[in-house]
Amino acid sequence: MATEIPYNRELEFEYGKAAQITPLIRRVIARNPSAFTFHGTGTYIIGTGQVAIVDPGPDLAEHVDALLNALRGETVSHILVTHTHTDHSPAVKAVQEATGAPSYAYGPHGTRPEDGASEGGGDYDFMPDHRVGDGDVVTGKGWSVEALHTPGHCSNHLCFALREEDTLLCGDHVMGWSTSIVSPPDGDMAEYMASLEKVGQFGAGRYIPTHGAPIDDPAPYVKALLAHRHEREDQIMAELAAGPATIAEMVPRMYAAVDPKLYPAAARSVLAHLIHMVEKGRVTADGDVYRLTQD
Repeated sequence: MATEIPYNRELEFEYGKAAQITPLIRRVIARNPSAFTFHGTGTYIIGTGQVAIVDPGPDLAEHVDALLNALRGETVSHILVTHTHTDHSPAVKAVQEATGAPSYAYGPHGTRPEDGASEGGGDYDFMPDHRVGDGDVVTGKGWSVEALHTPGHCSNHLCFALREEDTLLCGDHVMGWSTSIVSPPDGDMAEYMASLEKVGQFGAGRYIPTHGAPIDDPAPYVKALLAHRHEREDQIMAELAAGPATIAEMVPRMYAAVDPKLYPAAARSVLAHLIHMVEKGRVTADGDVYRLTQD
């Protein structure tokens, strides 16, 4: 029986309005809804008075204005970026122009446009003022976050653990409304699964994703996500047991219950799984045709 992931697709919000999520965290959602962003990008504000902004979001003047309006009378001391997809980091520039705050991130985008497709799109212009590595701690007035490097969805992806509230701001690494897309070349399935194990072992009591509602019981949720990924690989093995096949042939059968509009994104994740399976010696590739490895 397939693992049932306990998604939560309920979310009460109003575009452009700051909502208090926890005593130390507020959220402003950008008006960029899509099949990949759910209702839109959630930009988070940590602290009061002197604050950090996490993922300023897409380059939308309406969103930047709403964010700055929510912070009227306060000082932005840090801009934290989970990763460099175009729904997360492009607004850094406008926020910096308005506030002068420095940016903190793992680094620039890991691939260039000529390297191939990337679901969600890469922000190739972003370069952080300060690079943050795994285990580094960034401290502000009344708050501190520990960075966890969690590649997979994006090679430079960071989660930020807010120590004062046992809360993990998990970007797109874990989302409560959907699984995360893993799209090569910058996305890597082996790294993604290892990063899921990593955050599961870290043990934060609550996850707050960029898209969708908080996850209040994350441990079993992460286990379900891992089980789902292993089951996808079992599906691929079953498909190839029937004979060699291309991704285009497998996706409609594997994702029969999914809107065909999402097949291109599904194909990227299947590709990521197949790359992982080729590396493990379970599958071989001949051009775009895949087959089980013969013992």
